[in-house]
Amino acid sequence: MAKAAPEEQLRLLDLQALDSRLNQLQRQAAVVQNNPELAVLGGRVAAVDGELVRASTELADLERELTRAEDDVQAVVGRIERDEKRLNSGQGTSKDLTALQSEVASLTRRRSDLEDVELDIMERAEAARAAQAAVQERTDSVRRELKELEEARDVDLAQIAGQRSTVQAERNELAATIDAPLLAIYEKTLARRGVGAARLFHGTSEGSGMQLSPGDLAEILRAAPDDIVMCPDSGCILVRSPEWGN
Repeated sequence: MAKAAPEEQLRLLDLQALDSRLNQLQRQAAVVQNNPELAVLGGRVAAVDGELVRASTELADLERELTRAEDDVQAVVGRIERDEKRLNSGQGTSKDLTALQSEVASLTRRRSDLEDVELDIMERAEAARAAQAAVQERTDSVRRELKELEEARDVDLAQIAGQRSTVQAERNELAATIDAPLLAIYEKTLARRGVGAARLFHGTSEGSGMQLSPGDLAEILRAAPDDIVMCPDSGCILVRSPEWGN
């Protein structure tokens, strides 16, 4: 059976407390990192981004349609102006001038129809512009929420990292003072079992939280004070002291 001075074994409890604190901080970091609100907001951002793309695409299509309508109106206006200029000059035969008058009248009606189309597109473009602005506002709002939550997460993670660094330094300092063979047993047990050492308190292993059987307890009580004994349930080192009624 491996041996270590009782006072050395007692110091394992301080080391275990630091390791437990490190594990606790690691779990806290995982909780902060995996905050479900981040996933929810990320989904909302993706949704409003999709809305914004659709709204922007619709607006762009209407603006191109409006540009074509404006060009059509201007083309007809140009033809009307040229025909009216020829009419006003009085040049040409009576038949030609009559034909020009008829064409101007036809173009005027065409201009009116095109302007109606242009006005309809302008109204739809204005509505699409307002809809796009509303979606943009929602997008900006959700992105601000996500950014604020991410910044809060980063602050929390930085604080936890700072605490871990402090505890790890304390742990390293303490571990360096423990006898190497005892530390090796502790480290191996910690890695395999998740708990390296625990008290035997009034017959209960604090590593497993269970009362030892009379047989196991009798065997442990027969061990020498410097014997390293293991918990039969959790497998960790059981640290004993007469003060704890073991």
